Amino acid sequence: MTKLIDSIQLPQGLQKLTPAELAQVVQELRDELIDSISASGGHFASSLGAAEISVALHHSFATPDDRILWDVGHQGYIHKMLTGRRSRMPSIRKKDGLSGFLKRNESEYDVFGAGHAGTSVSAAVGIRVALPEDRFVVSVIGDGSLTAGMVFEALNHAGSLGLKKFIVVLNDNEMSISPNVGAISWLFSRAITSRVSNFARRNFKNLYHKGYVPELVYKAIDRAEEATAGFLAGPAMLFESFGFRYIGPVDGHDIRSLIAAFEHAKDQDVPVLIHAATVKGKGYEPAEDDPITWHGVTPFDRVRAQFHSSKAGAPKKAPSYTTVFANTIVRCAKSNPRIKAITAAMAGGTGLDKFQAELPQSFFDVGICEQHAVTFAAGLACEGMRPVCAIYSTFLQRAFDQVLHDVCIQNLPVVFCIDRAGVVGNDGETHQGVFDISYLRSLPNMVLMSPKDENELQHMLHTALLHNGPVALRYPRGNGIGVTLDSELKELPIGRAEVLCRGNDALCLAFGPLASSAVALASHLQRDFGITLTVINARYTKPLDRELLAAELPNYPLAFTLEDHALQGGFGSAVLELISDEGLVLPSALHRFGVGDFFLPHASQEEQHALCGYDMASISQFLVRRCAKRLVAGC
Repeated sequence: MTKLIDSIQLPQGLQKLTPAELAQVVQELRDELIDSISASGGHFASSLGAAEISVALHHSFATPDDRILWDVGHQGYIHKMLTGRRSRMPSIRKKDGLSGFLKRNESEYDVFGAGHAGTSVSAAVGIRVALPEDRFVVSVIGDGSLTAGMVFEALNHAGSLGLKKFIVVLNDNEMSISPNVGAISWLFSRAITSRVSNFARRNFKNLYHKGYVPELVYKAIDRAEEATAGFLAGPAMLFESFGFRYIGPVDGHDIRSLIAAFEHAKDQDVPVLIHAATVKGKGYEPAEDDPITWHGVTPFDRVRAQFHSSKAGAPKKAPSYTTVFANTIVRCAKSNPRIKAITAAMAGGTGLDKFQAELPQSFFDVGICEQHAVTFAAGLACEGMRPVCAIYSTFLQRAFDQVLHDVCIQNLPVVFCIDRAGVVGNDGETHQGVFDISYLRSLPNMVLMSPKDENELQHMLHTALLHNGPVALRYPRGNGIGVTLDSELKELPIGRAEVLCRGNDALCLAFGPLASSAVALASHLQRDFGITLTVINARYTKPLDRELLAAELPNYPLAFTLEDHALQGGFGSAVLELISDEGLVLPSALHRFGVGDFFLPHASQEEQHALCGYDMASISQFLVRRCAKRLVAGC
């Protein structure tokens, strides 16, 4: 059977379709999306929930001349399909394929790229100011993103400018990745505003400006009307206080209602916020029932709604670093009630959902506001608590000033557990955790550590909770290496490294889990090439073990550093600084392995390691080549 969507030119052809035909297009796109993502994996539930909004927007607005901005991009897959990328959807989040987010260099319809929540309204204000007056600018933002303070800064600015042809579509599904928290989320449940109210208000205002209504009467009625709107609709009062006209809530899955709301918004002479109520995962019942699990998925069986499992007989995987962190902090907090766990809307992603279930009174989800999370933790620390902020590396970037100003200057004992440190794979440029060493090791009072394996992770967390000052503990996305976990936690000496194996031909200084990979590499080199390697697990980038490194570095014909991080300002840079400060003379220049000076495209973690040249095969080739040259030169 021929699909309607195959018979029209997208997205312009949507403008000629009836509401019934548009609803058919939505169903066809939703069905294609389920088929595609079940095979490839990717963001899922959010885009299903935004299907009608996507189609209605491209029907009602003349894109790309009218600009549509999507906050984050989780909800943008249907938009991608409408704008020339249907056939490429199976490649999404794969090397050289489509991005899982919106990207300016991928399509002219992707007006603004972002992987972090809460940016779309600010960007839309700038775009609206820069565009000709006859163009519309629409920002589509999920309700979870409204917990980001930057959104309210942008709303305030837009309202103060009185921007015309400026529309914010609030996609309210009561979810971000995890369930929404806070007073704003509660406020939305009270929403109700009619088109009649907006029509009457606009015409009453016109009568006043034409002189038919006395100013005293106008102001009195206007205040009464606003008070009534506030009583009937919490969000109306909130957004209209910013100078926005509020329309909603409308059924975000009813094409006719959405089109009516968009057309009504076009008639306003002030900024407009349209409140659309949606269901995350709409159209696929398992995703509707459990939108957290189905937010971002691996390939799955569409009919049975089961994720594809590992092959039968495959060895059992080691626990993830996130799981080991979660188990350890619960264990520590049960014996120390001063420990408080904080997340910024990522309870599941950071493993703190386990902490929340077992110790709810000591758990805090502050919403998508990392800045507040850090300063909130600083306040807790001022009163003797031991706060632990579990935040992805890429998101902690957003709170740099708070880490510096509110924690480090006051030398407060806040522990930053930095999940997804290092390359993170298919999320691409916006989510790589390869900058945290650079932006943290320059801060006085900060201790920066990373474990060689999951067992050392639990000891490092225990150590961090005992340290009387700020600590950043970074660990990667993915599973550990399968070592046995010690039953007793032990305190590790701050700033002390350890030698993992001894050799004569080269010295490897490794930071983080790559140290364990280097030990395996040493065995391979000795067995296959007769090359012996000393491997040092640095444990700390700050403070470095200056005594051990100063004693070891001059003794090898070849020395190199290894890190899952950007080379500029990273662990290798710290070692170079030590060499300069100590006046060390090395037989040859220190070589550094890590991420080069570019933003990593989406690919698997293994592909990203290889792209940057610090996968074990590339390092092995480098060492064999260098050692062979040295032997020839010696002859």
